[in-house]
Amino acid sequence: MNLDLYKQIYLVGIGGIGMSALARYFNAKGKRVFGYDKLKSDLCIELQNEGINIHYTDSVSCIPNFIKDSEYNTTLVIFTPAIPIDNQVLKFFKIKGFDTFKRAEILGMISKQSFTIAVAGTHGKTTTSTMLAHILQQSGRETTAFLGGISRNYNTNFLLAKQGNILIVEADEFDRSFLQIHADIAIITSVATDHLDIYKDKDDLDLAFIQFASQVKEKGLLLVEESIAINFSTPEGGVKFSYSAKNKADYFVENIRVRDGRMVFDMLALDNMKAIVAKKIRKDIELQMPGIHNVSNAVAASVVAYYLGLSCNDVAEGLSTFKGINRRFDKLIDTEELVYIDDYAHHPEEVSATICATKQLYPLRELIVVFQPHLFSRTKDLANEFAISLEGADDLVLLDIYPARENPISGINSQMLLDLCNNPKKELCSKEELLLVLENKDIDVLLTLGAGDIGSLVQPIKHMLN
Repeated sequence: MNLDLYKQIYLVGIGGIGMSALARYFNAKGKRVFGYDKLKSDLCIELQNEGINIHYTDSVSCIPNFIKDSEYNTTLVIFTPAIPIDNQVLKFFKIKGFDTFKRAEILGMISKQSFTIAVAGTHGKTTTSTMLAHILQQSGRETTAFLGGISRNYNTNFLLAKQGNILIVEADEFDRSFLQIHADIAIITSVATDHLDIYKDKDDLDLAFIQFASQVKEKGLLLVEESIAINFSTPEGGVKFSYSAKNKADYFVENIRVRDGRMVFDMLALDNMKAIVAKKIRKDIELQMPGIHNVSNAVAASVVAYYLGLSCNDVAEGLSTFKGINRRFDKLIDTEELVYIDDYAHHPEEVSATICATKQLYPLRELIVVFQPHLFSRTKDLANEFAISLEGADDLVLLDIYPARENPISGINSQMLLDLCNNPKKELCSKEELLLVLENKDIDVLLTLGAGDIGSLVQPIKHMLN
């Protein structure tokens, strides 16, 4: 299918992080781009400032007449699986016979035309892919990248190469989207129980990752985090490497320490990838993002960069100048009197990793955690794991569950989760009351966590604390 033949692109759910990157891609290609979203987010406003037309009412009357009357094969309609089935705009396009595709299907088509690096995993995708894109850009290797967050180095979730054919994509397991991608290089950062609204159980999720890995092209590279207990096959005529920030692997690190708020570590590789003897690739690599989990992401990005021919100095320079991603351990206030950090963590392993990273940086200070659970199904399936992951908070504030695409589940709410938590101080709070609750606390270190609309409170909280 030739995407170049379409004159107009219409995105249903254009404000999502993945959909907005596609909108920017087609806009940069000179297409006329339109879209619908129910929320006028900051990202939507940015898209409008870039010349993209967006409406916020789910009504067929808002679709421009020239699109409704156009020949069906001149307008491509892309939708996100998060869009409800009764969405009037999407129903119109489907009934009228327009070409309609999920976001992942379009990403798969784009990837077929490029040398594709796909980053998969239940967590770590966004940080790893954005790190890798920055290392390549910094070294002069232009890349086109669809990122799952806003890079602080480039202030965007989309990079377009003026020359070169390297494409970086996040391969998302939700809705089995990543099975649309056949990569030249695939990274698998983690496989933890999640999305049990899509997968029957953990075994079903594992099988999907096995299928994704099996789709790596001939002579390709498969890079897998060492602790993942799945036996992935090596790509035909290609290679499979392991990596770790904790244990020996084909590529691993040692001598991890915190220095001036940065992670510092040494990178090693097993000699010939077989021997027990390890050779040091580079000492004293610096990373601005804290936490062992981010060191692990840095190792994955580094291995691919080495594989593509970059020097040790190029990689170290890229990592040291990587500023991070919005809502990924975002330090909004950092003084001796007060620290405020915001993070997107919404899975127990992510929550635990972010709390551990915070306590590693500020070991003697009291930590208040505000957490907004994301999805009723995830809270139900992983309630005990969430309770354990939140134990590191000296004071825990739980907001109501953010439903996203779901309807409520009987008996599943934040009170149920709070009852499982053993924190010395804990309470429930509505989103509307949070500022008042925080005003009455003696805050030393504050951490807000969640993938829902808690992000809209970040600036008001920062303003109040300042």
